Amino acid sequence: MGKYFGTDGFRGEANVTLTAEHAYKVGRFLGWYYGELKRKNGDASPAKIIIGKDTRRSSYMFEYTLVGGLTASGADAYLLHVTTTPSVAYLARVDDFDCGIMISASHNPYYDNGIKLINSNGEKMDEETISLIEDYIDGKVTAFGEELAELPYATRDSVGRTVDYVSGRNRYIGYLISLGMYSFRGVKVGLDCANGSSWNVAKAVFDALGADTYVINAEPNGININSDAGSTHIEGLCRFVREKGLDVGFAYDGDADRCLCVDENGSVVNGDHIMYICSKYMKEQGTLINNTVVTTVMSNFGLYKALDEAGIDYAKTAVGDKYVYEYMAKNGGRIGGEQSGHIIFSKYASTGDGILTSLKVMEVMMSKKQKLSELCAGFTVYPQVLENVRVTDKTVAQNDPEVQKAVEAAAKELGNSGRILVRESGTEPLIRVMVESESEELCRQLVNSVVKVIEEKGYRV
Repeated sequence: MGKYFGTDGFRGEANVTLTAEHAYKVGRFLGWYYGELKRKNGDASPAKIIIGKDTRRSSYMFEYTLVGGLTASGADAYLLHVTTTPSVAYLARVDDFDCGIMISASHNPYYDNGIKLINSNGEKMDEETISLIEDYIDGKVTAFGEELAELPYATRDSVGRTVDYVSGRNRYIGYLISLGMYSFRGVKVGLDCANGSSWNVAKAVFDALGADTYVINAEPNGININSDAGSTHIEGLCRFVREKGLDVGFAYDGDADRCLCVDENGSVVNGDHIMYICSKYMKEQGTLINNTVVTTVMSNFGLYKALDEAGIDYAKTAVGDKYVYEYMAKNGGRIGGEQSGHIIFSKYASTGDGILTSLKVMEVMMSKKQKLSELCAGFTVYPQVLENVRVTDKTVAQNDPEVQKAVEAAAKELGNSGRILVRESGTEPLIRVMVESESEELCRQLVNSVVKVIEEKGYRV
């Protein structure tokens, strides 16, 4: 991770840690860099950069300042306005853009915001280019093997322009509709749009496929995104599904790159369940290339047990959909994701796509003629105990021989009936100690045994 950009973009509180000036500089550099890259390849046309945003009040400010920077550097900015992150990734890939920008802080509260950068293949931008952007933010201009005193401004007819590209969002909606293999006629579907990006996309897709669509949290006002709504507050959709007697519900986050489900009983169906349901179906259909599901280390132990029983292999990556996609791209995986609902179907998208995920779950339900609860029946969630231990030095604490010895002893006791995971937090001075097993009592006992050693060694704050 870089100084400003983490695994999911440059994120922080608007005009506190992420300012309008930051956005302007990101636009200035990207507009110049991609224009210069084209010129070096014999193409004199301006850089084309597509921009989307979520419904936060500050998203307009960042949109305008990014556009100011891009056009000042000679790039043309194509505006999708309020849209989803996956739509930006899709259009960057299919419409020959040099890169894409999404303004969103995903599931964070409204006062946070973020800048996500997407390359021309619809993937997260490479670390090398991000490093050059960070250097420019800090006052250093280095690119193409040379250092400049400052970025040149575009002048006269080289100044960039803005293009209203709302038609691109409509084409993305059409693409999603085209993926619907079954009519949803007669199925009562609840959607929780988190007062975010999906509010003007998701219902249109489900209506077009014939569903009886019931929507909550689709009235964004700039400050209610993710507020007691969406995939991070799914209890509202659980109640809604029960009260309305719906067949299924889908909850998205602020930029709609993740999806969690609710079955007909009002019970939560998370990302692990979704990977289990969809990978089993894909295996039956002969479309599970490599017979492998790509998970992160935080997936529930029960998922691995269920996949074993289904004869499906799995891989584990570091936490973050970025790492899941990198593994899938390198090894040819067709489905992967996180428990939080970032699910990637690589045949159809290069990033997690919440609405696409809900369509794939619907496809399984319609094809198998089964309720969502029935599809989950082969997956038993193992009890999990997680304790976050604040420490003086997380790396030293985790690598301490006596701590490692305690972890190994716990793993030995669990054998093949559970697992222990001890890892450093990526953002805080914490050691996360997590145990999963068939017994919650055993989980607590083994977590305590490791935490006790951390305390006895004097690392706990």
